[in-house]
Parts: sequence; structure tokens; C-alpha cells
Amino acid sequence: MDLLNTIQAENLWQTIRNETGAAVNSEPILASFLHLTVLRHKSFAHMLAFHLSSKMSSAVMDARALFEIYLEALQENSSILNAALADIVAYYQRDPACETYSLPLLYYKGFHAIQTHRINHWLWQQRRHTLAYFLQNRASEVFGVDIHPAASLGYGIMIDHGTGVVIGETAILGNNISLLHGVTLGGSGKQTGDRHPKISDGVMIGANASVLGNIRVNTCAKIGAGSVVVEDVPQYSTVVGVPAKVISKDVKCETPAQEMDQRI
Repeated sequence: MDLLNTIQAENLWQTIRNETGAAVNSEPILASFLHLTVLRHKSFAHMLAFHLSSKMSSAVMDARALFEIYLEALQENSSILNAALADIVAYYQRDPACETYSLPLLYYKGFHAIQTHRINHWLWQQRRHTLAYFLQNRASEVFGVDIHPAASLGYGIMIDHGTGVVIGETAILGNNISLLHGVTLGGSGKQTGDRHPKISDGVMIGANASVLGNIRVNTCAKIGAGSVVVEDVPQYSTVVGVPAKVISKDVKCETPAQEMDQRI
């Protein structure tokens, strides 16, 4: 899916507000949380900055200070906000447990980890490396996902469940990609420089798979759960095993990340 246009983004934000209002009516005990987190905010950017800063705050980092940092990033770089909205749509379309657009926004730590990383990456690009490292560490503690601030992520990314996902410094992810829990996009030794995987559009990587080294997983490939990938993966192919081998050069669905079919 392409980035949402302005009208779509506004409609999605209103849909999230409507869903949250319905949740207040169905579960009044959460009314305070839902009002504080969503309904009192006039914009998606304000809401997202508040929600992430509330989760990421600690005894040594005040929520208000974090809120100002996050809001600055979202207002300075509209692509972060647009990508977050595209990510919400990705969860809604791909995760059968995601029955409303508001669910990933409110409760999915994989989604939260992606959005905190996007802001960390913005800080990294601003050469605020010390703060980016601090917030990377905090995000790994809070969400169980460890993404180096320099790693580059496209839009329409879904990290299902999130627990145990590791993405290294020079990794680059394209658009409309799905990762399951335990995925590692790592290096293969002590070499420096460009040493992490490049993941193309439409790729799906199964649970606990490891993709190691400066290799490319090409468009709409599928990596089976538990596989260890150390060589380039052809487009529209399926690889499985340790080390991973190509078992099919013709993926049956157009976009594995969208279909989320775990069978091989």
C-alpha cells in the first residue's frame, strides 16, 4: 500500500477516535486511559507523541521532555507520521487478531517499537547520537525489540508480536514488509562498515529466522520460520533451513508480507 494521502490520513484518525469512543462505552473502567491517550488529542501527531512518551518515560527521562522531542520529530518530518499511519493499516490488513485500527496504536508493542525507532532514526540523522542510543536502550527494555538508530525502515512495516526482534546498524528495510517475533537482521562477524541485510519490498520473514551479513533479500521473497540466511535470496522465492536453501522460485502469492501465509 502506498503512503496515505491527506484525506485518507484524516479519515483514519477519525476512525481511530470513533473506535476509541466505542471502547469507552463498552469498557467504562478504561475511560480515563482512553480519554487521556486518544480522545483529548486534536491530532494524530499529538496523540502519538503523548502515547510513546508515556511508555518510554523513566526515572531519569521525564515524559514531558520526551513528548516535546517526539512531537518535534513528527512535526519536522511528516514522513514519520505518514509511515506510522501506513503501519497501522498494515497491521489491520495482515493480522487476523487486529479487529480495529486503534488496536496496534494502543496495545501492540511491535507497532510502538517501530514508531519509537522512526524517531530515533530522525535523531540519528540530526547527529544527536547520544540521545538516540539512550532511547534505543530504553525501547529495548520496554518493548523487547532492539533496533539500531541508524537502521533505515520504509513504510507499511509490521512486526508481529515483536518480542526478540533485532535489527542491526546498516540494515535497510523497504516497504510493506512483515517480520514475526524473534527475527534477527544481523551481522556475520566482527567486520565493520556495511554489514547488515537489505530487505526489499513485500518480503515476509518467519518467526525466529536469522538473516546475517550484507546480503539482499529480494522483492516478495519468503523466509521460513527458524531459517538461517547467509546468501542473497532471489525475488519471489521461498527459502528454508539451516543454512537456508531455495525450495521454490515462484511464490504463489503476489506479496508474501500481505498474505502472511506461513506454509512452505
